[in-house]
Amino acid sequence: MKSITISGSPRENVGKRDAKLLRYDGKVPAVLYGGENQTHFAVSVTDLKPVVYTPVVHFIDLEVAGKKTQAIIKDIQFHPLTEQILHVDFLQLDPKKPVTIEIPIRLTGTSPGVKTGGKLVLKLRKLRIKALPKDHVDNIDVSIESLEVGKSVRVGDLKLEKLIITNAVEDTIVSVTTSRALRQAEQEAATGKK
Repeated sequence: MKSITISGSPRENVGKRDAKLLRYDGKVPAVLYGGENQTHFAVSVTDLKPVVYTPVVHFIDLEVAGKKTQAIIKDIQFHPLTEQILHVDFLQLDPKKPVTIEIPIRLTGTSPGVKTGGKLVLKLRKLRIKALPKDHVDNIDVSIESLEVGKSVRVGDLKLEKLIITNAVEDTIVSVTTSRALRQAEQEAATGKK
């Protein structure tokens, strides 16, 4: 999985007033969980943008006060009106402990059902995957080569080595439904036969 380096500066004061001043300076208050102690620090908004505003999932090589840690973003809070990043929670990764991350789905192939006029409906854009950090992948490939009209691919249909999908097995990932044009053509064919 790809990783991005972000450096942070330790926070001496933790509180609403301090957080407000940080945001005014173009920084975001952050906390690193998962280690022996919680680490409170601040990161630049510009450093966070390539990680936050992308569908790609990244590991983060975090450097705070000279200490390097590999982490992921666990939670992020946005202002309800301005969409400004207000706070970020990072989770320190342990190479020996599995971690759950939402990984994007990438559709591969061409559906015969779509070629005959069906409509491709993507119901899930990401899957929750539990695995050791070294086993995580950039995306999950889902083949639609065999999807006819009325058929679908469910979570239970996927077989992934070293990865555990935590979504419900009956959840539909992608399906091919009858489009309005195909339905109309079928109705016209049926009435033409009578």
